[in-house]
Amino acid sequence: MRVGSFVLAAQYPGQGAGEALHRAVRSAEVADEAGLDTVWLAEHHFVPYGTCPSAVTLAALLLGRTRRVRVGTAVSVLPTVHPVALGEQAALLHVTSGGRFTLGVGRGGPWVDLEVFGAGLGAYERGFPESLDLLLRWLREPSVGASGERYAFREVPVVPRPADALTETPGPEVVVACTSPGSVRLAAERGLPMLLGMHVGDEEKAEMVALWRRHARASGRSPEEIAAAGHVSAGVCQLADSRSDAVETLLKAMPGWLKWGLEAHVTVDGRARAMRDPYAYTELLCGLHPVGTPRLAADRLAATAERTGISRFALLAEGSGDLDATEENLRRLGAEVLPQLR
Repeated sequence: MRVGSFVLAAQYPGQGAGEALHRAVRSAEVADEAGLDTVWLAEHHFVPYGTCPSAVTLAALLLGRTRRVRVGTAVSVLPTVHPVALGEQAALLHVTSGGRFTLGVGRGGPWVDLEVFGAGLGAYERGFPESLDLLLRWLREPSVGASGERYAFREVPVVPRPADALTETPGPEVVVACTSPGSVRLAAERGLPMLLGMHVGDEEKAEMVALWRRHARASGRSPEEIAAAGHVSAGVCQLADSRSDAVETLLKAMPGWLKWGLEAHVTVDGRARAMRDPYAYTELLCGLHPVGTPRLAADRLAATAERTGISRFALLAEGSGDLDATEENLRRLGAEVLPQLR
């Protein structure tokens, strides 16, 4: 089992974006010091829900600041960026970090981002498979050309090459954020692990893993490859000496951030969107994830792993909105929870 932190760089009411980003950078450094396995970085545009607009750029900074921990994107939003440009950045980070980088990609949402970056709604609704396949070719082949609906160019060499068949050096790991049966099938057919959101519980995640395995088998993936797939479960972690104290910490801080952050999303085409009740959503997260004592947290993570077959976790530790409290939360996770799991 591998446990990492999920860094949103959340901007809480009364805070500036700089404060949120400083907390994000510092929490990643503490995660490295505390013995966590991975730091997962979220990416958002134009909203205080998350103030990091380029997860791959922040990953570069953190790979330079750390020496041991893996750094991954959770996720880079593929419809808003050229897959070759993202592939080049991923290759650069993979090679220069000694293989400590993981590239997580996702479809994102129907947000105004698509208008600002010139991608259009079609890139979100239809273009993700083409972009993903072009990205994967870039990370695996010595030269790449394209003749698709969205991307068409002559064959060009891949420099730097992240994968080398002669030396059996693999390229960076790629994971896919999955929220629907269609995205589960897309990931499974390509043999890519899933990143599953923190808004769903063990039962639904277990169903998605089972669906992934069925599609992987149907597409000819080997039993060994299917068994080795390291799916990732996103969640929330808040530790305290009692469960009530941990829950109280999150209920005081997270609803204000969720309301402010989620309300700021603007759809590209004016479609109606429903927003969860921030307080009820926080209560839901407290019930689904390791929120409470270190013993409870370890038991909850072990139970999720057993029920779902998921071996990796990306845990949001900044739910208090406070830097000192976030650091303490991460240190307790490393010192008091991880030893119980290992």
